[in-house]
Amino acid sequence: MTAPTPRPGSVALVTGGTGGFGRALAAKLGERGVTVVLADLDGERARATAADLGAQFEVLDVTDRAANVALVERIEAQHGRLDAAYLNAGISAAKSDDELDLDEFTRVVDVDLFGVVYGALAARPAIRRAGGGAIVVTASLAGLSPMATDPGYSVAKGGAIAFVRSMAPRLAREGTTITAICPGFADTAIIDRIRDQFTQAGFPVLSAGEVADAMLMAWTSGEPGAAYVVQPGVGTVPYRFKGVPSAKTESGETAVVPEALRPPSMR
Repeated sequence: MTAPTPRPGSVALVTGGTGGFGRALAAKLGERGVTVVLADLDGERARATAADLGAQFEVLDVTDRAANVALVERIEAQHGRLDAAYLNAGISAAKSDDELDLDEFTRVVDVDLFGVVYGALAARPAIRRAGGGAIVVTASLAGLSPMATDPGYSVAKGGAIAFVRSMAPRLAREGTTITAICPGFADTAIIDRIRDQFTQAGFPVLSAGEVADAMLMAWTSGEPGAAYVVQPGVGTVPYRFKGVPSAKTESGETAVVPEALRPPSMR
């Protein structure tokens, strides 16, 4: 079953919706006639951003499981459906040094990993009731190639990618495609504290629009369980996961993993 793609009248939820990626995505979805609900922490700037985009604004702390469920219920009650959930909210550590701040580590994992889990679980039944759709997770290259400067961010993004891959088969049976977007360094507030280093090195960073294009593609033509790398000068490409060594039977033959236990890349 092919998941429905964006069309006028579709409804999309974007968490972390008033940040760089969320703003760019909301504009592109709005151009296609999609009703966009931007969810973020409350603030005048967040509300003003949503108003400028002609999008609905909803207050959401993604680490609050009940709040995720309540938000989806409000969206269904108001708009009658939910076709896509962009689980885009994310933070990074405020500093990087040899000492691991456990409180900060936990906070990053709560937002970047459990925020994804709670959002997906809340959106799943609503998207199923709409006839299928998409869940798109904003991960990071740090989830594929961990950053020594930010263990919490790396763990959270790696976990989010694993969650996407493991959830993909069951969601696909319902007509919902779940994918992960893995951008490299991008021109958003998350790199503000190290922005001068990119400038001095002449290192290219992605625009928010480039990442939003990848996020839109994930709804229109994403493959279940795929992780899409987005890099300057490279574009958007699916990451090819390397398989692990197979088990051997007593006779030395390669053992066959039961189909129900195979990750999407092995099917």
